[in-house]
Amino acid sequence: MDLRKELCEEILKQKQNMVDLCIKMVQIPSETPPSNTIEVAEYVYDVLKEIPGIELNYYTQEEPVRNLVARIKSGKPGKRLIFNGHLDTYPVGNPDDWDESPWSGIVKDNFIYGRGSSDMKGGIACFITASKILAERKDLWNGEIILTLAGDEEAMGPRGTEFLLATVPETTGDAMICADVGAPNALRFGQKGLLWIKLEATGKSAHGAHLHKGSSAINSLIKAISMINEELPKLQVNAPEKVRRAILDGARISEVGAGPGETEILQKVTVNFGTIKGGISPNLVPASAMAEADIRIPAGVTIQQIEDKLKEIVSSIDNVSYSVMRSYEANWSDVDDILFKVVKSCSEEVLGEEVVVTFRVGASDARIYRLRKGVPSINCGLTPYGLGGPNEHVSIDEMVKIAQIHTLSAYDFLQA
Repeated sequence: MDLRKELCEEILKQKQNMVDLCIKMVQIPSETPPSNTIEVAEYVYDVLKEIPGIELNYYTQEEPVRNLVARIKSGKPGKRLIFNGHLDTYPVGNPDDWDESPWSGIVKDNFIYGRGSSDMKGGIACFITASKILAERKDLWNGEIILTLAGDEEAMGPRGTEFLLATVPETTGDAMICADVGAPNALRFGQKGLLWIKLEATGKSAHGAHLHKGSSAINSLIKAISMINEELPKLQVNAPEKVRRAILDGARISEVGAGPGETEILQKVTVNFGTIKGGISPNLVPASAMAEADIRIPAGVTIQQIEDKLKEIVSSIDNVSYSVMRSYEANWSDVDDILFKVVKSCSEEVLGEEVVVTFRVGASDARIYRLRKGVPSINCGLTPYGLGGPNEHVSIDEMVKIAQIHTLSAYDFLQA
């Protein structure tokens, strides 16, 4: 049998083990907050320790965020490939909104249900299976494979992947495959930046019947919100031509899964005011008001440009200020890097259809590899069903395909 077919057939043989691994991880709650990944990390440790010759270590900056790093050496010099995934999940929300327990891991109609099934315990099960198969065939490849299994990703990763890259040398390498959610036929080579801000307005309290004696903080806040919503999306975007072309070329395929409008959103600043608070009673002029916004930044616009516009807006309105809660720049790898050619080719081989490499709207730990270490990083993961909401689920058939893509991609990348 052809070697590549043999590797893909081996994934099929390991299918039930991979499904069981995903189910068991789903059954172990690891919501962020508090990002308690101790139990799930210990379970994965017990699974991985069965791989002959594997090196396993826990790394913790702050409990209960337990990070796990695995190292598989071929015994020959070569490149280092990282598989990255996060063990924590979104909060469950109201369990009564779910058809089954959020931690059931129940299988229905060839889908695994439960919090974290798609984001991203299913993806972790895929690359663990791929790594196990390659570990049993070390004569086929060179260099080494590293698995970084982090907590805290849903809180932007300071105690997870960011901590690992700052303190554990083997967690960086020549390339990284992140199995975070997406679509098998739309690989991602970069993602938009982020700026979270808090707007605060002050005024003068008075009785609601005596407006002439007061000054409404809410009215000032509304004015600032309106101007930000109107002005920021108008900022000129000067994206590198490679990035712009990849987004446009990938649109006809990526928008099938991501939804119509993704291509436009990828190329403009977007603003979402997610919280707003102010006042204490309908019949009192509010003396204070606050709102928080999530601003997403495309390639071709910097955080500094966003802040310059924000300063211009708030300075034009009395008694309004803003502060930054968290931020990172738009980031991307060179789309012509060998990593993307390898993973794209292997994806098309497994799926039997055209695959595109494009930009990503949302966040993933791939950005930390790009921004902190300059490591070429690609998102290659599962389609998320019910992401962040009740009845989250993932396709078992798609898990098989992603595991096959991970296996072939690692095999090809580690040939030289």
